[in-house]
Amino acid sequence: MIAEVILNSNAKQLNRIFDYKIPENLATKVKIGSRVFVPFGNRKILDEGFVVNIKEISAYEVKEIQSVDETEYICESNIKLAKWMAKRYFCNIADCIKLMLPPGTTTKVIENRVKEKQVSFVKIRKELEEIQEAIQNKKIKSEKQIRALKFLLEKQEALFSDLEIFADVSRAVINTLEKNGYVEIYEKQVERNPFVHKQVEKSEDLQLTKEQQKAYQTVVESLDDHLYSEFLLFGVTGSRKNRSIFAID
Repeated sequence: MIAEVILNSNAKQLNRIFDYKIPENLATKVKIGSRVFVPFGNRKILDEGFVVNIKEISAYEVKEIQSVDETEYICESNIKLAKWMAKRYFCNIADCIKLMLPPGTTTKVIENRVKEKQVSFVKIRKELEEIQEAIQNKKIKSEKQIRALKFLLEKQEALFSDLEIFADVSRAVINTLEKNGYVEIYEKQVERNPFVHKQVEKSEDLQLTKEQQKAYQTVVESLDDHLYSEFLLFGVTGSRKNRSIFAID
């Protein structure tokens, strides 16, 4: 299979498709939208690119994709949109694709990119009956271990930090439970949400000034008459010209 790749470059002469062979070990990982690393020209370091299409064969002798970023930042519909944007606004497809990438992931220096947040979780590994039997037979004697297990039996899984706080146990207690096969500690990716703690207050309807109302009315009358004319708003900085635009919208 052949991947059509757009290199991550601002150079106009590189704003075109390059064919690369998809090696067998990456066949299930490379998709339209994938971020790949490929050899280009005589450069010793690999170049980054984005897969914009996949096809059966190429008319050229091609090099192989060396690796792929398995994090799926963009999809096929994003690629279609990027192509349309590039055609509409006369710019590079790669620049349009980068607009769709999460902040902190666009730099070419991979070490400087923002990593997906990974946190530690804990979950039960044994059945309820087996744990209850171990407690009754004094195989598990520690009150702290019992508290941790009861908390997990109710929740099934929990953040490592939550288990420490709400069950009032230490990291050593949880590690002992894992060593004895009662729980499993694992890493899981969680979505970053910069607005999770942000309080957004509902705004009031905008009140236009007399001059803004006059401009607004002129545009509305043009729309009502199906003229769809162009208008230029004059005003000094800070005169709230955008308020009139939002009102029309």
